[in-house]
Amino acid sequence: MSSTDFEASEQIRQLKHRYLRTLDLKLWDEFADTLSTDIVASYGSPSGGQPLEFTSRDQVVDYMRNALSGNVITVHVANHPEITVDGDTATGSWCLEDTVIVPDFGMLIRGAAYYEDTYRRESDGKWRITGTGYQRIFEAKMATEALPGFAITANRWAPSQVSDSSHD
Repeated sequence: MSSTDFEASEQIRQLKHRYLRTLDLKLWDEFADTLSTDIVASYGSPSGGQPLEFTSRDQVVDYMRNALSGNVITVHVANHPEITVDGDTATGSWCLEDTVIVPDFGMLIRGAAYYEDTYRRESDGKWRITGTGYQRIFEAKMATEALPGFAITANRWAPSQVSDSSHD
């Protein structure tokens, strides 16, 4: 691997981690900037209404913004990258593990998959994701009430609760 390919590979690693971080933190403008305008995305999620197919950045961002609105909690972790750089394009595979908690519906979803991505270095010099998708290895849904002792003790997205100090 040349030093140029190594540098590009590191930039792509950071890009994928930024994609996941901005998704989980609902930073939609930053999330959008990780994607090319002509991205093709295919997420194989039974809980999300499989298949989820998109052909533009706006479609992906709009879907995620709506699907993850309110106090929905997500955590996406991607490891074991295999990245191949070819000039200004690249491919990558990532092991994904994710957790989604939907407090309003008392639902917890866990899953794993392997992302298959394509990337392009664009005219501004930034790498962006041009294609992404996965097929689930597994996905499991659980009612939180069926999990003994389950309690959410912190939720960044929960509506603020007004405390009432006028108790007798």
